[in-house]
Formats: sequence, structure tokens, C-alpha cells
Amino acid sequence: MSTVEPQYNHCIEVERQFGRAKFGLMSNQVWVDDPKRLLFVLSRYKFVSKMLSGVNSALEIGCADAFGTRLVRQVVPNVLATDIDPIFIQDCIDRIQPNDKWNVSYAVHDIVEKPVYQSDKFDAAFSLDVFEHIDPSNERRYIENLIKSIKPDGMVIIGCPSLESQKYASPGSLEGHVNCKNGEDLKKLYQEYFNSVLLFSMNDEVVHTGFLKMANYLFVVCCGVKNV
Repeated sequence: MSTVEPQYNHCIEVERQFGRAKFGLMSNQVWVDDPKRLLFVLSRYKFVSKMLSGVNSALEIGCADAFGTRLVRQVVPNVLATDIDPIFIQDCIDRIQPNDKWNVSYAVHDIVEKPVYQSDKFDAAFSLDVFEHIDPSNERRYIENLIKSIKPDGMVIIGCPSLESQKYASPGSLEGHVNCKNGEDLKKLYQEYFNSVLLFSMNDEVVHTGFLKMANYLFVVCCGVKNV
């Protein structure tokens, strides 16, 4: 079998060597229900990958099916993706392809309960679409255990929907969103723990520094852990 234009034979070679990649459990649902949303999710991971370019190790909290995690793995040699739900982690493991050059490690973990301990702490941690699911009574434990998982000079990136966006959220999203904040309050919270907190707006797939109250998604990029 050969393609009409020979340069596309590489597509066949890749399939023979690695097999066909599969959607994850959550990305499959998104692709079926609202395909454009997959673009938004991947754009969030791309932003994280740009911020973390050059670091050696990164921890992801709340990876779900980790479909976008390989964008970070492209620039970070060592990535551990964790989630509280064993079903999602098993889905990630089941989809590992042979000879995958973007290999990621996976683990079940509840960051509210304890930090992620390993022999050498992570250079960075990131958590997308998780903070809004953390009960306000647990948000500080979430942040503090994230900090305990990284090096003192490490970076933390948090992405979450804005409070203003919630009137447009789907019923399914609203059911799990118990802790959305506006941009000012989100930044103020993380400034209690970090010397530098950069706040970004996001609309669809575009990250910008525009008017916060019109942002449907927020990022905080946090550096320099305070002694609190």
C-alpha cells in the first residue's frame, strides 16, 4: 500500500510502528458532544507547555485522560500526571503506545490529602480545570500540598474557568464547579503563597491580557514560593 503522494507514506509507517492513537475517555466524549471544545482544551495545554519550556520535571494534578499532557511532555523530559479517579488513570495506562517517544508516568493521587512525594521534588506543577472542583474549605490545602511537591524555586500554573463565565456553563459543568473566582480574587489568593503571580485571560483558544470580566477562562503563573 502506498499513498498517491509519496511523502505521505510516512503516515503508514507511523501506524505500522506505533499503531493508531486513541482518544481518551474524556476527550472521546468531548469529540462526540462538542468537537470545538477539544481545541480549547489543547490550547490550554499548549500555553502550559510554553511556560514550562526548559524545565526538567513537571507534575500534573487532575489530568483526567491526559489527552493534552503530551504537549507538555514535548518540552519537559519528565512528567508525572495524576488524578483522583482511578478510572481515568487506568484509561491513560491502557492507551500507552509501544515505543512512545512522549511517554508520561501516571499515578492515582488526591492532592488535597497530601503532597506528591518523590526523591527529587518537581521543577513545576500545573493543574487545569481542577481548582473549580475543590471545595473552598480545601483550597488552601490544595495550594499548600502543591507547593510541598515542588522545589522552592519552582513554578505553579493553575487554569480554571472564571466566575463570570458560569452563567454560560453547561448543566454538567455547573454540577462540579463549586469554587470559581474572578480574576482579581484568584490572583489575590495565590499572591499569599508566591512572590510573583502573573494573571492571564483566555477566551476560546486565545490567551491574552485583556479585560478580565470578559474572560471565560483564567490562568495564574506563580513563581517564588513565600515562607508562609
